[in-house]
Amino acid sequence: MKDSLRQAAVVLAVLGTLVVNVLANALPLNGLSTGEISDRFRVYFVPAGYVFSIWGLIYVGLIAYAIFQALPAQRENPRLRAVGWWVVLSGLANSAWIFLWHYEQFSVTLFAMLLLLATLLVTYLRLGIGRTATSLAESWAVRVPFSIYLGWITVATVANVTQLLDYLNWNAFGIAPEVWTGIVLAAVLVIAVLMNFTRRDAAYTLVILWALAGIAIKHAAVAAVATPTWVVFGLVLVTLAGALLFRRAPRPAQAGM
Repeated sequence: MKDSLRQAAVVLAVLGTLVVNVLANALPLNGLSTGEISDRFRVYFVPAGYVFSIWGLIYVGLIAYAIFQALPAQRENPRLRAVGWWVVLSGLANSAWIFLWHYEQFSVTLFAMLLLLATLLVTYLRLGIGRTATSLAESWAVRVPFSIYLGWITVATVANVTQLLDYLNWNAFGIAPEVWTGIVLAAVLVIAVLMNFTRRDAAYTLVILWALAGIAIKHAAVAAVATPTWVVFGLVLVTLAGALLFRRAPRPAQAGM
């Protein structure tokens, strides 16, 4: 009974997340699209508009996961048991962020974003991504979707922080915006390199590369932003290739990994 309840809750959470995100721009909520609000902020760590199409891939992945975990054969899957309620919480955090963002409660959006990031990180770790082996079906229906989702929310969290600081009129200790962007890029580089060598997760890193390319393309006219962004892009790509080249065989999956 508990497993059936969890499976149903996950399906409802995923459907709710999809509906809120689609309606946010279809209506749109508060008469404003998500992108229109984002464009208000004078920050460089925001990619070109086409990059946000990755949400379509995230939606497809979440649907695949919801269907897979709802199958009778997966009812007692220990890894899905370990993450189900965390996924439900991530859906609530995602929807909360959308409402806060569209109704311009920017000071609170970061809390919702950090909660979303935390729930996805717990899900990622418990699935044992990059550490344990599992079936091909589970890899594509569960692990890849959450690698992509976590990769994008990693980028989104950094962007949310920079946008909130701009909203609060933070002067960045007098540091020029281009230099501040370089510092942010360095932080992203550290995160990506650590993930490359600890998880060797190509899906996660490809999302980071997708976002970096979008930032460089959007700000191509600002060499002080575009050039370091492409440099970080190259370093992330090289470290991913190196990590995959010296990859060790993962061990069998266990519950709660």
